[in-house]
Amino acid sequence: MIKMRNVLDNANIIQKEKLGCFTVVEHKSDRSVTPETAMREYFMGKMGFAKRQLLCELNGNAVKIQAGAMQWISGPVESTTGITGAGQLAKNWLKAAVTKESAVKPIYMGNGFVMLEPSYNYILLEDVASWGEKGIVLTDGMFLACDANIQEKVIMRKNLSSIFGGKGLFNLSLVGDGVCALESFVPREELFEFSLENDVLKIDGNMAVCWSGTLDFTVERSSKSLLGSMVNGEGLVNVYRGTGKVLMAPTLPGTLDEGSHSPKTEDSEASKGLGAKLLKGLSSAVE
Repeated sequence: MIKMRNVLDNANIIQKEKLGCFTVVEHKSDRSVTPETAMREYFMGKMGFAKRQLLCELNGNAVKIQAGAMQWISGPVESTTGITGAGQLAKNWLKAAVTKESAVKPIYMGNGFVMLEPSYNYILLEDVASWGEKGIVLTDGMFLACDANIQEKVIMRKNLSSIFGGKGLFNLSLVGDGVCALESFVPREELFEFSLENDVLKIDGNMAVCWSGTLDFTVERSSKSLLGSMVNGEGLVNVYRGTGKVLMAPTLPGTLDEGSHSPKTEDSEASKGLGAKLLKGLSSAVE
């Protein structure tokens, strides 16, 4: 038997959120500093930067985590890759190539605890079933962990113009009953949530964090006419159509100090020219 002291009962650790077997913990401050890093850590603390970790509690259940994310394990917990042959490994490598996720996600099962590595990213816990029968679709690189029974699927966008929407042609989708943990650069309290019922949501830029698999995602002109899309300053927009949910980040990292009126990933002097806008409009012709 292993007894844990100064872990969850640590005065420097806050339990931020719990759902299913997952608990998000946050370190109030990082005092493991040197004279060279003390000033940086001090101001990071003033800005609300904190290291966060995901604790997985196992009582005969199993969890699947991002490769290399495990920090420590306590108790009789076993790990497996879940790979049954070379064919499945090849499929996993293909998935990883198009979704920017790890090819092999180890599965931990047994009775005990699994703690993941600390990160400055925010950790979101989501009930996958609540996102609809087709699950939740993630922006590349968001996956951290999930219940082992959750199915991973790679979905392909319906039109080639999705490439211009910043999402690429492929995204990782999680489907099933259980909980997933996602890494986000924006805290939950700042995320906008839209619930659509046979409606349309249009977002200018790569701002959606995740969305329901029941929604159709396309990239379309902001105006009905090509000329209108060129001159209204918007060009192409990401469109989510149908019934489901969308979580959207109001800002992207480092955009508020650039003096722009809108945090777009494509904002640059070159992209503001009329010629660039024309190219954006013409790109929608592939739809």
